[in-house]
Amino acid sequence: MSKTLDSLLESPLHAFGLAQRVATPTADNRVCAAELSHLGYLVLRGKPDDTSFMQGVSSVLGLALPTQATHIASSASAAVLWVSPDEWLLVCPRSQRDAVLAALTEALRGVFAQVVDNSGGLTTVRLSGPDHLLLLRQLSPFDFESLALGRCASTVASKAGLTVVRTDEAGVLLVFRRSFADYIWRLIERTARPYQLCITAPGYQADPVFAPLFEAI
Repeated sequence: MSKTLDSLLESPLHAFGLAQRVATPTADNRVCAAELSHLGYLVLRGKPDDTSFMQGVSSVLGLALPTQATHIASSASAAVLWVSPDEWLLVCPRSQRDAVLAALTEALRGVFAQVVDNSGGLTTVRLSGPDHLLLLRQLSPFDFESLALGRCASTVASKAGLTVVRTDEAGVLLVFRRSFADYIWRLIERTARPYQLCITAPGYQADPVFAPLFEAI
């Protein structure tokens, strides 16, 4: 039986063998990390004051695009992160990516807008545990404690850009480019040594925004 293309995909962090390192955290493990690999990522651009654009997207996703800085919107089948006044990152189950892309393309036909599949270029890591915010303070100059739950922000970790999504009290999501994956993961592992980093399965302390999309793959 021939393999489908998706079955041949390798995670941006595959070289680190995270699946083979999964363990159950103990009280000594103050930070936990899990990669949510192979989600679908679509970059969506358009004008928030364009009714045809906003209604076209809403008709496909069943939710309204967030128009305020740092806000996110989510449902059982999609999450949308505000990136800039005319750009959003749509995250969905990888299995639904093609259908969502086709539906958005059709709904926005004739509208000044753009939908681009960037699924192969991004990945997400879930950081959780009692000291995850302490770790983040050492990774980036951003004031993570000031980021309200349900908000996102673009920042840097040392020399690499990423987006942090603070979904709940238990942890955050870090969304970053495949080209930065090795650099960011090595930075996380090195910085997290004092916190006894534990690699966990994606379902451990699952977040309420991306985890349902990952589980639907």
